[in-house]
Amino acid sequence: QVQLVESGGGTVQAGGSLRLSCAASGLTFSLYTMGWFRQAPGKERESVANFSWSGDGTYYADSVKGRFTISRDNAKNTVYLQMNNLKPEDTAVYYCGARPRLIVTGTNIPSTYHYWGQGTQVTVSS
Repeated sequence: QVQLVESGGGTVQAGGSLRLSCAASGLTFSLYTMGWFRQAPGKERESVANFSWSGDGTYYADSVKGRFTISRDNAKNTVYLQMNNLKPEDTAVYYCGARPRLIVTGTNIPSTYHYWGQGTQVTVSS
């Protein structure tokens, strides 16, 4: 059974930092493309950062470029999202997703991901 468990969310003031973690189990981690997504109230889930299908590239939403960094540790089956200079508009529930690397297109499209974590709340106060 595949499980993705996010942690590291919380409440922080604008300009602060958080590091999210997503621990995966029940899958061969190196064979999966991992990504971070977020969903604010009343809005659709959107891509924040993800790896390319080949694993050697990354994609970032324009709104987080230069502030967020995605990384992964295959030995620990974990993907991270370092978030710096947080803004109130970053407030959302953050989810990690996983999909097989055999899927080569649209790594920033939520509907192409097969597995999801339960989400972790990030709240940025002004």
